[in-house]
Amino acid sequence: MTRPTPPTPAEAVRALMPRAREELAELVSHRSVADPRQFPPEECDKAARWIADALEAEGFSDVALLDTPDGTRSVYGHLPAPEDAPTVLLYAHYDVQPPLDEAAWTSPPFELTERDGRWYGRGAADCKGGVIMHLTALRALRALGGIPVGVKVLVEGSEEQGTGGLERYVEEHPQVAAADAIVIGDTGNFRLGRPTVTATLRGMTMVEVSVATLESNLHSGSFGGAAPDALAALIRMLDSLRDEDGATTVEGLDRGRAWEGLEYPEADFRADAGVLDGVGLVGRGPVADRVWARPAVTVLGIDCPPVVGATPSVQAAARALVSLRVAPGTDAGAAERALVAHLESAAPWGARVEVKPVGRGQPFRADTASPAYEAMGRAMREAFGREMEVAGQGGSIPLCNTLAAACPEAEILLIGLSEPSARIHAVDESVSPEELERLSLAEALFLQEYARTGGAGTGA
Repeated sequence: MTRPTPPTPAEAVRALMPRAREELAELVSHRSVADPRQFPPEECDKAARWIADALEAEGFSDVALLDTPDGTRSVYGHLPAPEDAPTVLLYAHYDVQPPLDEAAWTSPPFELTERDGRWYGRGAADCKGGVIMHLTALRALRALGGIPVGVKVLVEGSEEQGTGGLERYVEEHPQVAAADAIVIGDTGNFRLGRPTVTATLRGMTMVEVSVATLESNLHSGSFGGAAPDALAALIRMLDSLRDEDGATTVEGLDRGRAWEGLEYPEADFRADAGVLDGVGLVGRGPVADRVWARPAVTVLGIDCPPVVGATPSVQAAARALVSLRVAPGTDAGAAERALVAHLESAAPWGARVEVKPVGRGQPFRADTASPAYEAMGRAMREAFGREMEVAGQGGSIPLCNTLAAACPEAEILLIGLSEPSARIHAVDESVSPEELERLSLAEALFLQEYARTGGAGTGA
């Protein structure tokens, strides 16, 4: 009797793609924004339970919903290693950014919709797609004869909010993260179809700045011109955070660092960012320096009267949420103190100012000269048909430094689905199914390669 020919790794992953789409649709349907002011916490609970059920169905032991100190839940599962095999931790997060203006989406944000060869939905790329990538890679390995390494899966429930729940949990329970290698599935390729690992991440600090000048709002006709306007004071303070070129002005930050490595052509950046014709970029120097190696301040929101319904009043109080991306090599705590000091000193007219930190994460730099990176390079080459590239990323994943401290011997790699066309955090977020397929294949191949040539089998 002739035995059936076993599938190739690429065939095994391709056969799983219909299931991947179906499961991503289920996961996207949960409105898992980890902010009870915007969506019911039950939506996050449903997403967490879905992932826990999926891990149990794949034979993971010790599957648990971890109650983290910020009041959210992360999902943990462990598949013990074969004898003398290394253990790899696979990370993603199931919480998502709010959809912003749902009416502005071409299709409903929590309904996975196929259009023009992409799958649209909030979290499709960042980072529910990362959860599906991990599951697809593991299922493909089972179809090929078995998973050759131990696997831990850790899926965070509040990464987008920056409230640090999982970081504090790992600090208190480092054994959940013990592994020989860690794959963070929350970054992305530099360009669609160009396999990329991320070597650096900027850190982040967020602060709420509140300004008060009057006991109550005043009629602008009777008092305007002499009464101190809190909104005008806030606008002056926020404007002081940038110079005439738009570069960050906060004293005490290193604003002259340069990125060494992959270049980011300005024309490509303008296209990726959707910069309007005739509008210039902000800052100075090469784009890669500005977005990967230097600090950047952004005003995320302002509490003030909307245009519709506004009254002719001098404002007594105003508030803003300000984000500072912290360059690698700078301590996020020091950057936060510099930002607070800048805002306090910039207040005009003796306005009363309160600056309250609301979130912080350290920048990260990976060691790219390691067996894990060599194994990933070979896997990426086979999956994509071209050499792996190394890039930086302007975003933040605070957990990386926590994992590095908890597992100092572990090799940490960052890959993912958030290439520029994905428009993560924006209206009409999407994922390329071809990218999901190739990265799932690359991860499966990496686990095979790492089992043969990588870790020492000490992480479990």
